[in-house]
Amino acid sequence: MSIWTRIADALSALAKGEPLSVVFDRLRGAPAPEQSVGFTIAVLALGAKMAKADGAVSRAEVTAFRRIFQFPPGEEAHAAHVFDLARQDVAGFDAYARKIARLFNPDGHRICADDHHILVDILEALFQIALADGSYHCGEDAFLAHVAEEFGLDEPCFRTVRARLVEGAPRDPYDVLGLPRDASKDQARQAWKLLVRDTHPDVMQARGVPPEAMKLAERRLQVINEAWKQIAEKEAA
Repeated sequence: MSIWTRIADALSALAKGEPLSVVFDRLRGAPAPEQSVGFTIAVLALGAKMAKADGAVSRAEVTAFRRIFQFPPGEEAHAAHVFDLARQDVAGFDAYARKIARLFNPDGHRICADDHHILVDILEALFQIALADGSYHCGEDAFLAHVAEEFGLDEPCFRTVRARLVEGAPRDPYDVLGLPRDASKDQARQAWKLLVRDTHPDVMQARGVPPEAMKLAERRLQVINEAWKQIAEKEAA
């Protein structure tokens, strides 16, 4: 059963008048395959809140989600339905972010970028959606910073994710690897190896990222490899 079919089933289980956010409550404690449903709905729902759009889902908005998800023929309607439900819900994005945080981080502990928790994956996905139109606005930056805060991600983690993805943002290679500026070459190598391992599709799927969202790893892997190359070349000079 495809993830899009499972999402359709989750939506059909909503009682009349129930908001989309109820799905996150029902998925708490679910096994990893169903957490991948939570991941997908979380990205779509917060992406809808970030768009602040109204009316029918535009082609541009669906195209933005193609930066993250693979859509088999005929499945885009499920993503569009999630998008519309999120926009119609009167709850703010911060309420959604808190429910998503409880779904994937029930203990509420602080998370750092090195953990590569699934909440960091969701944040990266939202960054890629924000960048789909070729620009990154201050309003989007404020939105994503607030989401990160609601997720329990600290400011260095937010800066690390932003440095990996936003062209023109300060991109110090140490920021990309989540390291202090005085980190040694050996520490940088270790951080790079851990990030490469955590970006492997099998590892990402184990923590709940669906196979349909493996595009998420492509940009991350490219940037962390570039960061390690810069540090290694600087140390060799």
